[in-house]
Amino acid sequence: MANKQAKEALNSLKMEAASEVGVNLKNGYNGDLTSRQAGSIGGQMVKNMIAKYTGSNK
Repeated sequence: MANKQAKEALNSLKMEAASEVGVNLKNGYNGDLTSRQAGSIGGQMVKNMIAKYTGSNK
């Protein structure tokens, strides 16, 4: 059960990060993304996680 909740939370974080960097993600397969787009999403996810952990708003 916790695994499902973690997966949903991570997916929500991914969709939020994609929106913030201007990448249009769809549910399911997103293999048509460029490496730059995928990296932007991952980088933004890390920034958001650090900001939540440290209490920073940046």
